[in-house]
Amino acid sequence: MQQRTLHIPYIPELDLAICDSANDDAITMLDRRGSRCLIDSLNWANQYPYAPLTSVTAGHSGTTIFIDFFVRCNYLRAVNDKDLSPVSQDSCVEFFVSPDPNDTLYWNFEFNCIGTLNASFRRERAHPTRLTPEQLKRVIRRASCGNRPFCEIEGMFTWNILIAIPLDLLGIKYRHGIPVIMTGNLNKCASATSAPHYLSWNPIDTPTPDFHRPEFFGKIILD
Repeated sequence: MQQRTLHIPYIPELDLAICDSANDDAITMLDRRGSRCLIDSLNWANQYPYAPLTSVTAGHSGTTIFIDFFVRCNYLRAVNDKDLSPVSQDSCVEFFVSPDPNDTLYWNFEFNCIGTLNASFRRERAHPTRLTPEQLKRVIRRASCGNRPFCEIEGMFTWNILIAIPLDLLGIKYRHGIPVIMTGNLNKCASATSAPHYLSWNPIDTPTPDFHRPEFFGKIILD
């Protein structure tokens, strides 16, 4: 099975850019200096053939990982507006990461298009530890769709969400010039829409959709 690699560049100015009330500076900085990849692995094409265009641009400041998800789709849904609710039912993007490839511990961060977050860490899918309210507040979310919930609408839509996750939340201490090697995946899903879909950055070889499979994580390197 193919293992992709994503190098995330060091961009220290991102910390100041995200302090701005607008997203433009941080997104522009990521567009110019970040790494880009597509979430384009249609692992279960027979059951779920719909594949909305989804791209990711990423960078890190030495203290925080910044990821900008961009999506073009035909259905948009954001029913869940409380953190730790099942946002994967909505128009959703996800970041799964294992900070230490030699450890089975991994984190999953799931965001719908209005920035609602469902997040936990675990060693087995069946035994998650949910993030506390204090931990959830530390994850910055800037969504182009605003923050009000809405039922599914159909049309031609483009949307993005910029997220910022503190490295110390993941137990990572970055030292400039020393790459941090992690594993992880980036996903796009929307299980309760009129066009349910399940896409990943790194391919997943399972009979049915399952993103909680660290054995299919790609390599993610903080340069």
